[in-house]
Amino acid sequence: MLPGLTALPTALPDLRDRLGEFIFFRVAGPEGPRQRDRIHGTPGPRWFPAGSPIQQVHGDASMFIGGMRALMMQAMHPAAMTAVSEHSGYRGDMWGRLARTSTFLAATTFGTAQDAQSSVDAVRRIHERISGVMPDGTTYAASDPHLLAWVHVAEVDSFLLAHQTYGHRPLDQAGRDEYVAQSALVAEKIGVERAPRTEAELREELARFRPELRSTDHAREAIRYLLWHPSLPVAARPAYLVLAAAAIGLMPVWTRGPLRLPWLPVTERTVVRALGHVATGTIRWALTPPPVEPAPAP
Repeated sequence: MLPGLTALPTALPDLRDRLGEFIFFRVAGPEGPRQRDRIHGTPGPRWFPAGSPIQQVHGDASMFIGGMRALMMQAMHPAAMTAVSEHSGYRGDMWGRLARTSTFLAATTFGTAQDAQSSVDAVRRIHERISGVMPDGTTYAASDPHLLAWVHVAEVDSFLLAHQTYGHRPLDQAGRDEYVAQSALVAEKIGVERAPRTEAELREELARFRPELRSTDHAREAIRYLLWHPSLPVAARPAYLVLAAAAIGLMPVWTRGPLRLPWLPVTERTVVRALGHVATGTIRWALTPPPVEPAPAP
């Protein structure tokens, strides 16, 4: 046997643990372990059954790509982007904002019904305090059902597209429709008046928003922060850029110019797609606990 190969069986679990801890800390924040124990460990009825489409999508590593794509898509609505720019504090605490979002998604997807409702109530209270005036003098409010509908459909479309492209088990048509319908339940509890219930309805709603969408200085600034200022150790930045490139590769072509995003169709279909699969596969490996070895028979 070659020197050093005998150490691989013990080195790999250690590498998995360290990488998993790093990723989880970045996504869930310092309170992540406590929140995880509460969300997954508290007994009681849930909004969604175990293994349902919403749990498959929101529990998969493809969410790293879907989440970045969602942020870029949401930035195309001037009112939504102005609210984020003026009230979210993403410039100084990008990872804290991500941790709050990931905790909300985990609580509503996997938590008890009581925990999920508490998370929704907390978000609604925050939205009620957020309002302002656009540069053209029109007002906006985070609690506006129309604005909430855009944030929702951009998010669901992004999560679903990323899952179908990079997910471990892409959904069939029935599963995609169920995912959209399950996501609608949460959206309407937040304040969306009637969220899409099928993938076809989701496409129709996205098309209806198209005339309202455009790039703004706020949008381009937010995307610069997202892509080039991730506040990560130097060693982690190449992997982050792979995820970012994969997210850009899922953006509609009509958004690329306005948002100053590259469009390299051949590279995106080959190199970026391959690297995206490697990145999500590595994240999935790092965050999945290894199987427990059965105890030897007495």
